[in-house]
Amino acid sequence: MCRNIKLLFNFNPPVNNAEVQAASHQFVRKITGFNKPSKANEQAFQAAVDAIAAISYDLLASLETNAPPKSREEEAAKARARNAIRFPPDLALLPSRPSHALEARQSARESPPIVSLPTLSPGTSPSS
Repeated sequence: MCRNIKLLFNFNPPVNNAEVQAASHQFVRKITGFNKPSKANEQAFQAAVDAIAAISYDLLASLETNAPPKSREEEAAKARARNAIRFPPDLALLPSRPSHALEARQSARESPPIVSLPTLSPGTSPSS
C-alpha cells in the first residue's frame, strides 16, 4: 500500500472532504505512475480521482465498528515514535554508502586484472 495514503476510518473528528480527496489523488497517482498527468490525460486523471473519492465517501459512510474512535493526535504521536525508531536522526548524518563499500570498490580497481582463459577453436574440446 502507498505509504502516503492515510487511514481514514473511525477517527474523531471524522474524516473531511479534503482528506478523502487527497487519498484518492494519491491512489490514482500510484496506479497510473503519473506524478502529474499530461494535458492529454488530465481530464481522465481527475475523473478517476473524483470517482474514487465518491466511492470512498460511500464506503466510509457504510462501515460500522464497535471500537471507539481513534484520536488523530494519538495516532500521529504513535507514527512519529515508529518513525524515530525506523529512521534515527543520527543516520541522516552518515554518508549514503558505508565507507567499507567505498574501500572495497577502490581496492577492486587497484587489484591486478584477472587472467583470461584461452579461447577454443571450433571443433576442439577442452581435453585435447
